[in-house]
Amino acid sequence: MNPLAPFKTILSSLKGRGYRKYIKRCVPIVKEINSLEVEYQNLSDDELRAKTPEFMERFKKGETLEQLLPEAFAVVKNCARRMCGSSTMVCEQPLDWEMVHYDVQLIGGMALHDRHIAEMATGEGKTLVSTCPLYLNALSGRNCQLVTVNDYLARRDSQWMGALFEWLGLKVGCIQNGMEPSMRHEMYSRHITYGTASEFGFDYLRDNGMATCKEDQVQTDYYFCIIDEADSILVDEARTPLIISGPMREDRPLPFMEMKPLVVKLFDTQIRECNNLVSEAKRALEDENISEEDADEHIARLYKVKKGMPSNKHLLRMMEVAHIRKKFEKFDLEMNSDYNKERAHSLKEELFYIIDEKNQQSDLTEKGRNLINPTDPDGFVIPDLATLYVEIDRDTDADDDEKRRRKEEIEDDFQFKSERIHTLSQLLRAYGLYEKNKEYVVQGGKVMIVDENTGRLMPGRRWSNGLHQAVEAKEGVMIEKETKTYATITIQNYFRMYEKLAGMTGTAETEAGEFHDIYRLGVMVIPTHRPCVRDDLNDLMFKG
Repeated sequence: MNPLAPFKTILSSLKGRGYRKYIKRCVPIVKEINSLEVEYQNLSDDELRAKTPEFMERFKKGETLEQLLPEAFAVVKNCARRMCGSSTMVCEQPLDWEMVHYDVQLIGGMALHDRHIAEMATGEGKTLVSTCPLYLNALSGRNCQLVTVNDYLARRDSQWMGALFEWLGLKVGCIQNGMEPSMRHEMYSRHITYGTASEFGFDYLRDNGMATCKEDQVQTDYYFCIIDEADSILVDEARTPLIISGPMREDRPLPFMEMKPLVVKLFDTQIRECNNLVSEAKRALEDENISEEDADEHIARLYKVKKGMPSNKHLLRMMEVAHIRKKFEKFDLEMNSDYNKERAHSLKEELFYIIDEKNQQSDLTEKGRNLINPTDPDGFVIPDLATLYVEIDRDTDADDDEKRRRKEEIEDDFQFKSERIHTLSQLLRAYGLYEKNKEYVVQGGKVMIVDENTGRLMPGRRWSNGLHQAVEAKEGVMIEKETKTYATITIQNYFRMYEKLAGMTGTAETEAGEFHDIYRLGVMVIPTHRPCVRDDLNDLMFKG
């Protein structure tokens, strides 16, 4: 058989693709790796193991990892060959080792070492691919990390692939939820460490936001990191904040339960009004003979509903009608112009409160203030302290003690009204923007946030500034104390700290722009070991 045949097959599968040049550059290195691996088959086990300290010493003397790559990859491949037929305990279950690196897996390993996102089809052995670049970079003596999507996979892969690394003399660690700091420090001090993004991120926050001395810190380095399911972690969850928080001292609890009946009254009244507005607009706009002037009037009604109840299901169904949506979008654009500022304000003031869906804010209107406090609508208006101070200071009939007393009174009034307005605003957000079983669920008498990207529950995570307490009041569960954020970082910013970052996934090409723009990572599509005979057709979408 022609020894170049497999490589010709690989290159032909990439005809016309931008990755062909990179793969073509890798082919001679793969041939060198395979040639070296054949030589290493003549070594004893001890002689092969001795290669690891030899490589480390050569690196210390000035050889680069790129120069060591063919030999290092060949050692890993030969180790995998020697392990075939052996059994390893993985998560308390015996698992037979039956893997030796294919050529395309070696190419995938090179792509990871070269700081790329390697797109590999399902079943192509991403877990084994990571062993070559992890081994190579661990020769530097610095901690290398592999990120998985959950604790189980971190434990499984650290034991499964760890058998290969430990055969070659490297130490492998695994970070698990609930692990003590001393054990975490031990795991990070090893050559290779497995764990989840959140565990690595929270350890960083504790090290840099809460540790009081270097001995309390557990992480050692931010050198080389491979992320499994990179599209999920680096793109979908990129802006997810990791937050360490604790109870905040409260001089007095915010009056959520006191304000709740007022907000329920506002919410129910606005629902009825919005439903009536949508019904009227629907009947009118279904008339094909409606005049432009009348149509504009009813589109204005829909505009009010959008500002007062953006998630109104009747409104959302109307927006599915193309000609109505087109008219609405045109009207909405006009209302955002300076020319129509007064009309837009007038329409909003006809509501009881306004919901700003984009900025996640709510604002009580004068009509709303009159509804919940008709005898004193200004009870929900924050006083102008500066003006009141000036008036007190200009009062020549009052002595200094009287002026001080009056200033303290208006400061107390300011604090009282500010707390009530803040509480009311957060309750309006809870009722108007946060939907049960969508943004959150109630389990075991607790409000639990749902991750908008993954749909997974986030136990222990709380919204800030009283919003979580407002949702708790809405659902009638125990209102817990407000929390204070001590340290926070997004997943995106955490992984940008690494000197060398790489990733693996089955779907990276569609996110190539984001990988490049955010992390300066290129995407390399690695060909399959055997030609793919499956036809991948475009997705079909059906309206339910």
